[in-house]
Amino acid sequence: MIIGAGVLSMNDAASKYLAESYPMGQVLALRQIAALLMILAYVWWTDSWSDLRINDRGGQAWRAVIHVGSAVLIIWALTLLPIATVTAIVFSSPIIVLIFSMSFLGESVSWRRWIAVIIGFAGVLVIIRPGGVGFEWALLVAVAAAFVSGFRDLMTRRLSRTDTSISMLFWASVLLIALSLLTIPLGWKPLTLTASFWFVINGVLNAGAHFLMIEALRLGDAALVSPFRYTAILWATATGFLVWHQLPDTPTMIGAAMLIASGIIIIRRSAK
Repeated sequence: MIIGAGVLSMNDAASKYLAESYPMGQVLALRQIAALLMILAYVWWTDSWSDLRINDRGGQAWRAVIHVGSAVLIIWALTLLPIATVTAIVFSSPIIVLIFSMSFLGESVSWRRWIAVIIGFAGVLVIIRPGGVGFEWALLVAVAAAFVSGFRDLMTRRLSRTDTSISMLFWASVLLIALSLLTIPLGWKPLTLTASFWFVINGVLNAGAHFLMIEALRLGDAALVSPFRYTAILWATATGFLVWHQLPDTPTMIGAAMLIASGIIIIRRSAK
């Protein structure tokens, strides 16, 4: 899980780097094509073609659409904000999952988890500082990405009752590629050899991060493994400093710590 979180941060860094020179649609399409080839190679290697079968067509369609929205918003946020700030805000998505799991999944929420929700939302407010000197509208893009990512995770939990993880990953990638290719008339740029290399690396990192995290949850106890996903914030901070010489300010670090604490409480209470 720690390695998966690190690979995910590297994937975001590669996406941010590419989006500085290429249109968002081109970045999403070429990155996801490389990721899809990795997925197909895994399915071929394990001879698990039957796992790509769709059992819940409506659920798969909705999840794929939400996945596309999440990917677009995250890339957009990465072009506007430091990578550590985006990562911290997007990691508030478990709070969204908890709030809507009552009506969407019929799950009960204890008072301890409601306290975790309050801590988490307070952490988001500390980071975005609405009305404060450090507030900027770009922060709302990252907040929207967190909400959409939360709904994607809700759909994933609901769909996991009928469909496999590799199936969800595959069909969401297919839709993302198809929609991203529609942006070609808006002006894609010719690829350099260096950019082509980074697009391939970006796709490999994207597929690898999801695979490692899924494997971690499959092999280990979720209550133990899941909190280590938050090491992505540390990875993102290090990457932002090394590549862009950006460090999160004090309020962002405090808010991120509150989000991590909130997420760990939610995960622990959910396991019990």
